[in-house]
Amino acid sequence: MFIKKIVLITFLLSNLTGFKLNSPDHWLQVIRSSPYHLSQNFHANLSQIRQWVLFQRSFCEERKRHIFYNTRGQFLGYIDNQESPLSTQKKLNTVREKLYRTNKVNHFVSGTSNESGYPFALNCNQPHADIDAAISRLNGINKEDRLWGTWDGLSAGTKSNPVPLFQLVDQVYQAKSQITKQSINASEFRHFLAQIIIESGAQKHSHSAANAIGLLQLRPEVLSDCQIPEKFYRHRMAQVDCAVRLFQQNYRNLKPAFKQVFGHLPAQKRDTLFSLLLTQSYHSGIGRILNLLTNSEFNKASLYFASHARKYTAQDIATGIIFHNMGRQELGLASLYYTVDVAIVAEKLCKTDQLKKEWFCI
Repeated sequence: MFIKKIVLITFLLSNLTGFKLNSPDHWLQVIRSSPYHLSQNFHANLSQIRQWVLFQRSFCEERKRHIFYNTRGQFLGYIDNQESPLSTQKKLNTVREKLYRTNKVNHFVSGTSNESGYPFALNCNQPHADIDAAISRLNGINKEDRLWGTWDGLSAGTKSNPVPLFQLVDQVYQAKSQITKQSINASEFRHFLAQIIIESGAQKHSHSAANAIGLLQLRPEVLSDCQIPEKFYRHRMAQVDCAVRLFQQNYRNLKPAFKQVFGHLPAQKRDTLFSLLLTQSYHSGIGRILNLLTNSEFNKASLYFASHARKYTAQDIATGIIFHNMGRQELGLASLYYTVDVAIVAEKLCKTDQLKKEWFCI
């Protein structure tokens, strides 16, 4: 009987560890305590879950659900959403605790409407994420999605013979790269195309709550810096022009720091990783990404992955760097998903009949 009591007390004390994590920022402590080596296959695991969301498949065929995953990106289960957001949040926390008590995870953190919890919960209901429709627009499947125009001495298509959006983007990107004599590689360009899908769904009139507008969700002050007149802010060739300038500037700033940390990687792996971090710099800002490579306060993950790069894919390294720095420099789950989503869409694009034989997919 005495032994049973000891076992019971030990069990209760071990389970109370999870309750100690229930303060607003303690989900970040779960990340801080997660070893770097758990990032192996993290991208592939999380990518599977994000594909369920983006393409409304598997456990996300029913949109009114939340799915749980752990610090390895592994699927843990799901709940059906309740009648109200408050009751859904309560259900999420109940299941989080159950996953903890059944030893499916080492910690649990109750989430709120304003704070993430752990295990992480991802809402399947993201109606803006119609990736298949966006890819169709980019590829010009329907005639009404094809376009023509002129900008800064460039012409793409004609009124009688409009072109798919991807061709227009390719033309502008190539022209701007020739002017600056800055080479581009296939990985970089296909991630740029994927970014158009993620940013705006390839829609000219897209407008975010943060006042980012157009195809590449550029802020008015950025478009102004690109010397684009206000009446042309949504002009698709102008948007691509401005975004390419930003990419080229970020490229020049990122390349030396990246080379210093990851220059020893094999060429293909190096190019893929660089293009993912370059794309991430568009989302998070080049200063933050540079800090993740060079600032001693933030670059521990990068240095670890650089030293153990053989064990990880380029995608694992890119997501691992972001994951282990969430909660720093305003990096959060949205930053993590951005890297994963861009990689998913880039791969999807190169499987379409329209793009699979293009130079950036071969």
